[in-house]
Amino acid sequence: MEGLSSLLPFALMFVVVYFFMIAPQMKRAKKEKKFAAELKRGDKIITKSGLHGKIAELNDKDNSCVIETLAGKLKFDRSAISMEMSEKLNTPPVTDKK
Repeated sequence: MEGLSSLLPFALMFVVVYFFMIAPQMKRAKKEKKFAAELKRGDKIITKSGLHGKIAELNDKDNSCVIETLAGKLKFDRSAISMEMSEKLNTPPVTDKK
């Protein structure tokens, strides 16, 4: 019984770490993968480096996309597209009416 009680704090720490760090990270990775898979031509996006543009072409062979910007067309990997910033760009602004 003494061995079990000494392992209890370690098991409890593992459970806490799993629910507060590992599970949310896996959920976010799954959401980002779904976002990258659902990209389509004409979507307005922002890359992780801050480049704004619109998707001109998608290539499934090498998992890349061509982004049309004011400077021209640039080829990026789909993983370089920021999910959070692109979602903020595409959501309509909320106006308060009082």
